Amino acid sequence: MKIRDLFHTQAQTFSFEFFPPKTKEDAEELFVRVRELKLLGPSFVSVTYGAGGSTRQNTIDLVCRFESELNLVAMAHLTCVGHSRAELRDILHELKARGIENIMCLRGDPPRGQTSFVPAPDGFAHASELVMLARSVGDFCIGVAGYPETHPECPDKQLDLEHLKAKVECGADFITTQLFFDNRDYFDFCERAWRVGIRQRIIPGIMPITNYRQIVRFAQMCGAKIPAALHERLEPRADDAAAVLEIGVDWAWRQCEELLAGGAPGIHFYTMNRSLATQRIFAQLRESRVKTLLPADAASPAL
Repeated sequence: MKIRDLFHTQAQTFSFEFFPPKTKEDAEELFVRVRELKLLGPSFVSVTYGAGGSTRQNTIDLVCRFESELNLVAMAHLTCVGHSRAELRDILHELKARGIENIMCLRGDPPRGQTSFVPAPDGFAHASELVMLARSVGDFCIGVAGYPETHPECPDKQLDLEHLKAKVECGADFITTQLFFDNRDYFDFCERAWRVGIRQRIIPGIMPITNYRQIVRFAQMCGAKIPAALHERLEPRADDAAAVLEIGVDWAWRQCEELLAGGAPGIHFYTMNRSLATQRIFAQLRESRVKTLLPADAASPAL
């Protein structure tokens, strides 16, 4: 099933993102965790793509397993990093042949050790080009990334929004945001996108904090800020894993509750291949009686 078809019946979707393990043992352990998360009833799941295609086959195999063995709607990530146009076309044909209908098209981050993105010989410099290629290969449902706080390589918000609009005009079906911790950034982003004519769903991406130092690194890499109030809670307890988890779950739950109440079309969880934090957030959302599936006509500019 294509993710865009879910939008006709689910005003709010809930999805989980995983990265492909490098060993068979780790892959089986992840499979157990995904089974646990399946009980929560996710709308779809996605699997990331390693730098330069380093986990390409694992990504494709996991997506196929999630669909065939767990009956989940699944999406494969694909990036431009390290691939020529011909190679990307071949990968897209492989995805199509394997029955994968959903693709997250990304430019990708520069490989480790490089400070800026350099396209591969005869490769693409922008995700919009990959979206266009995917559209020419098959009738995929295509997701793209959005940056509430602006892409770290972009000099200003308006130009970043123009890049997003280009991806939409090339054929993107929906947008998933980079992680953020201040909901005002998300709602402002949605309003600005609406004003320039973007009507595709903008699904907020939430990463429950389970490791303080790890999240600081991630935030720096993707240009996301950690609010002072959150920093003040986490910093004194940085080495206390249990306390960090409690704070991270509480913050993410409050984010999700406010986002859903404000009209966000769902939540995309960056799970970091862990299930506990996401399970607890769902439990707390239920307890607070936030409706996670609203009527299909409950649209708003955040969609």
